[in-house]
Amino acid sequence: MDITANDVAEWMLKEVRFAGILYQQDAVNYILANFGEEFIYVNENGNQSIAKEVKKIFKKLHHGKAAWDRDGFFWGWTGP
Repeated sequence: MDITANDVAEWMLKEVRFAGILYQQDAVNYILANFGEEFIYVNENGNQSIAKEVKKIFKKLHHGKAAWDRDGFFWGWTGP
């Protein structure tokens, strides 16, 4: 079975809902180890980041219930 960006985004949603928080670096490390490097890119600051397509799907899946903290580089669950 081929892994898709949707699979990665669904994993991110489960993680942030279960733990209440998902640090970007932890997500990057897990994605690299379990889904593959095609879902990671190096951003303009030289840091590894999650592919834009994955983040776009993740945003649709969480329906505004996960908030990005720019200072802490994590998503926090805000929904019920």
